[in-house]
Amino acid sequence: MIARELISLPSFAEDVEQGLSSSPKTLPSKLFYDEAGSALFEQITRLPEYYLTRIELEILRDRGAEIAQEVRPGVTVVELGSGTATKTTTLLQAFARRQLRVPYFPVDISPAALGEARERVESLCTRVSVRPVVADFSYGFGFLRGIPGRKLVLYLGSSIGNFDPGPAVEMLSQIRSQLATGDALLLGTDLVKDPSILVPAYDDAQGITEQFDKNILARLNRELGANFDLDFFRHIAIWNPEKSRMEIYLESLRPQAVNLASLNLDVRFANGERLHTENSYKYTMPMVRELLESSGFSLDATWFDRRTWFALHLARV
Repeated sequence: MIARELISLPSFAEDVEQGLSSSPKTLPSKLFYDEAGSALFEQITRLPEYYLTRIELEILRDRGAEIAQEVRPGVTVVELGSGTATKTTTLLQAFARRQLRVPYFPVDISPAALGEARERVESLCTRVSVRPVVADFSYGFGFLRGIPGRKLVLYLGSSIGNFDPGPAVEMLSQIRSQLATGDALLLGTDLVKDPSILVPAYDDAQGITEQFDKNILARLNRELGANFDLDFFRHIAIWNPEKSRMEIYLESLRPQAVNLASLNLDVRFANGERLHTENSYKYTMPMVRELLESSGFSLDATWFDRRTWFALHLARV
């Protein structure tokens, strides 16, 4: 066997080893977004149960001109976790109506998603110049310093909800530290609502979300030489009202042992043992205000959809 130190391991290998060796077992949600996972997530955004993308797009369509007016012309748009920029073109078009040229920096961990984002935006927004940035946010936000001009940082899709409160504040504080006076943040947050709406959004009837969740194991098989049998895990989505979050797990359907060859790691699962893969926090307005103010931002304006299911918040530096 080749010594482990001579193998070029993916950057996430240490996180995987630590998570699978902990109790309870966890995996970082950033592992969802390889090429296969990004494609599955695009399918999820079109599911009838997954309201988040449609409703956020509704706000961007209905209130995009107001958002652009509030931000003011002459801005550089930076989108964190842009994916394929499916929704963003609507907002970029609103900015393009107010300024001659809109510099747009989509930032994502997936080069494939960034390539699709560039193609989409350039085809639909001729006055937008697209400059993709491949970045893993676990290494910080220093790249923001290198982007010129007055910046509007987009963090849409309620992606902030994937972080526990402490890490969420830490992340937004890191972003704030890389910004200057005049810069701003447009933050998307999913709002608290009935579990009959929330749970199906993370456990759809077609099973696409289950495929997406299990792809994290398939990725470990592909990239770390693991031998997870996906048929012996099932997808679980639970609403936790005390912590105001959806919790996502993969549950072992039998006692089993898994080997991750590249890590020289053996992992045992008991029957019914759950592997935590994601949290998705749902917010109230007091939670949002506390989050932003604790991170050094000042909440300036909020836009809701017609049912008050989702919100976009403009926060100033």
